Amino acid sequence: MARRGNSIIKGIEVNTVIELLNRAYADEWLAYYQYYIEEKVVKGIMKDAAVAELQQHAADELRHADMVAQRILQLGGTPLLNPKEWFTHTNCGYEEPSNFDVVAILEDAIKGEQCAISTYSELAELTRGKDIVTYDIVSRILADEVEHEEDLQALHDDITEFVREIRGTLA
Repeated sequence: MARRGNSIIKGIEVNTVIELLNRAYADEWLAYYQYYIEEKVVKGIMKDAAVAELQQHAADELRHADMVAQRILQLGGTPLLNPKEWFTHTNCGYEEPSNFDVVAILEDAIKGEQCAISTYSELAELTRGKDIVTYDIVSRILADEVEHEEDLQALHDDITEFVREIRGTLA
């Protein structure tokens, strides 16, 4: 544990930060798996574009999990060690894909990103001016999550518009 590094934290309990980071850590692992499995099962029009986006986001979620784990360790905590704990500590949960259609998969992914945005917004607000290192980390992750939502929403909108146009020409 970084004793001097922890001394810069003001107005917030280190154990509270560790607990909240472990919840985010669980979210990142579940998001990684969600993207991983969705890119395997997705079907439908423009599926290749969706697969590429899901693969990139899975890699980003894994990178986020590493960033969060490193911060937990710096604070003297231990990242969740058992994947079973991810389900009891998650903020955003895990929704097993049941509809493999590309639009449904993208809608599920967008919901996950919106939850992540809320989680990291709350963490940023909590740590702003109190724990600059954690604040910096969660701010960078938050920026990625906002970008993910934008990317997924744009792809979703492109696909649904394309389908509307096709249906219009067939009518």
